Amino acid sequence: MHLLGADPLFSHGVDLWVVLIVIIKTVVTFAVLMVAVLFMVWYERKLISDMQNRIGPARAGGRFGILQSLADGIKLFFKEDLLPERADKRVYRLAPYLSAVPAFLSFAIVPVGGAITIGTHETTLQLADPPVGILFLLAMSGISVYGVMLAGWSSGSKYPLLGSVRASAQMVSYEAALGLSIATVVLVAGSLSTRVIALDQAGAGPGGFLPDWNIIRLGVVPFVIFMIAATAELNRPPFDLVEAEQELVGGFHTEYSSIRFALFFLAEFMNTVTMSAVIVTLFLGGPSGPLLGVLPDWLWPIIWFVAKLMLFLSVYIWFRATLPRLRYDQLMDLGWKLLIPLSLFWLLVIAAVRIEGWYVFVGVGAGVAVAALLSRAMTVGRSRVGEKVGQ
Repeated sequence: MHLLGADPLFSHGVDLWVVLIVIIKTVVTFAVLMVAVLFMVWYERKLISDMQNRIGPARAGGRFGILQSLADGIKLFFKEDLLPERADKRVYRLAPYLSAVPAFLSFAIVPVGGAITIGTHETTLQLADPPVGILFLLAMSGISVYGVMLAGWSSGSKYPLLGSVRASAQMVSYEAALGLSIATVVLVAGSLSTRVIALDQAGAGPGGFLPDWNIIRLGVVPFVIFMIAATAELNRPPFDLVEAEQELVGGFHTEYSSIRFALFFLAEFMNTVTMSAVIVTLFLGGPSGPLLGVLPDWLWPIIWFVAKLMLFLSVYIWFRATLPRLRYDQLMDLGWKLLIPLSLFWLLVIAAVRIEGWYVFVGVGAGVAVAALLSRAMTVGRSRVGEKVGQ
């Protein structure tokens, strides 16, 4: 039986052409993600240089600075591949792949467009749509923790070990808040399939003035929690404490070089692209958007998806360029004392008001949550000022 959101490619069984189409989709998805990573490296360098008025990155690397990213890749490929004497060789070699592969597998469940026809077969612009797609996403996020932890442990050095322990504690702490914010989306959509979640947000909301996206339906709070938790999961500023140079030299990958270091570098930017795509799918309707004519109908969902994706990639770069790094105690306080209780409270609010007129209740709850958040921030600020005055 064909289910809503399921790939119609498999509705009539599996034959040689179906297998060939799946292989083509896999290769294209991998190629698109690699190109997106290369673009993200270039885009981050250029945008930060413009924000901070840094002349070198703004002008180096030929026209538009494209050659600079190419030079970085070539340099990493031809650098000496080091293997520390005290390293656990098998685990040391395995760890980079445990960081990079989950990022690709997570992107595989993201719907980037509608349906297209290849020959006589119709398929969706999504590599895989498992019925438990959200659980698969959380599983891949958990596996990436092992790559970071094993990289630091297997290096045979104390500083990478400290960096990996810090990274693991950080990722586990924010995984809880991230999972609870996703639970609110699943509660509203009634499905774990990413395509069903995206289709559930298509169209206009009540009154027809705003889109029926989850960021609006859920009262913004789960979106903000997910954004903060995802940033901490990605180890991006202001949560990049796993590689705080003043304390840990370079973090869990200090002893890596050449292509193995490149895999960690690749995993960081690939995870950024993947998590931005997941945010677009869960909260901004995925590829949904108006069909404005001029271009073919199948192309507009891709355009809307890319536009939304670019928005969040720019936000992550903006974070890196402007926000100072948190202290580790601030990082843990934010996760355990604020985000987890707030996300659990909001999940209970959404579950309690799944009745007609629930938007009003969510609006009231949003006001209460924001007030609690500001109260907490002011309390912490006053306590810090008091500590400094006492000193």
